[in-house]
Amino acid sequence: QVQLVEFGGGSVQAGGSLRLSCETFGDTYSSKCMGWFRQAPGKEREGVAVDDSDGRTGYADSVKGRVILSQDNAKNTLNLQMIGLKPEDTAMYYCAADAYQACGRLKPALYKYWGQGTQVTVSA
Repeated sequence: QVQLVEFGGGSVQAGGSLRLSCETFGDTYSSKCMGWFRQAPGKEREGVAVDDSDGRTGYADSVKGRVILSQDNAKNTLNLQMIGLKPEDTAMYYCAADAYQACGRLKPALYKYWGQGTQVTVSA
């Protein structure tokens, strides 16, 4: 079993920065593949940034150049540093994990474990 706890969301003005973190508890094998996803009101959940079991990262086109995904293995934490935030980045952000099938893929349906989410609000 895997538990994911996100923190670091908040409200910022356009152009601001936020750092989201996701701490993992439980079965590390089942959480080999991890990523950040987001869901805005009235929209489908979408992938933001993901990594694979070899440390490679993938980013959605909408955030490339503005976010950096990093993993702190000592703390079992996945971090998402976001800069140059835009109002369209406003959403609930979720951390997700799965075993090998989901590695490096931005498709939410492939991930089995989800955190409770942390809200990011960007004002114009």
